Amino acid sequence: MHLLKRIPWRRWNRALHRDIGYLAAGLTVLYAISGLAINHMADWNPNYRVVQAWREVGPLPGDLPEEELTRLLLARLKVAEQPRASFQPDQDTLDVFMKQGKYSADLPTGRVLYEAVQPRPVLYAFNRLHINAPKQAWTYLADLYALGLLTLGITGLFILRGPNGITGRGAWLTAIGCAVPLLYWVWWAFLR
Repeated sequence: MHLLKRIPWRRWNRALHRDIGYLAAGLTVLYAISGLAINHMADWNPNYRVVQAWREVGPLPGDLPEEELTRLLLARLKVAEQPRASFQPDQDTLDVFMKQGKYSADLPTGRVLYEAVQPRPVLYAFNRLHINAPKQAWTYLADLYALGLLTLGITGLFILRGPNGITGRGAWLTAIGCAVPLLYWVWWAFLR
């Protein structure tokens, strides 16, 4: 027991908690932002956004064969890329599918709607890292981060002493923090 009193374990605990906290700050922000975005996938797509743009190319003759009509439309749009496919659902409409999007032309008016799906620049990258899409070395980095969070949780319990520490108010807060996910899991797994 005398050995434990001579080892400045609280000082080492604080230093470990502080330094791991600094190391984990960047990934914590990344995972928090991505987690918020992914949690609300039912409300919006956190990875992609739909881009729409209207163009005017002048009326197009609806009596041309679909292939010629497609070439004419792309020429007027000044698009050199080859289409993947085209489809004419009716006499007044032509849809041209490209690698990155789709042109929908109203032939009598010459109004063309371009629609494309584009990744959200930051969120797409954050979400891909969050779900461990890269695999390989990122798996080990994510595992280290998880171990760091575990260490932060344990060392954080012993930062404060006395009535605000783990033997006082901290015990109640820790119990609540553990009870919330446990009670939710019981409700979700057995009662709903």
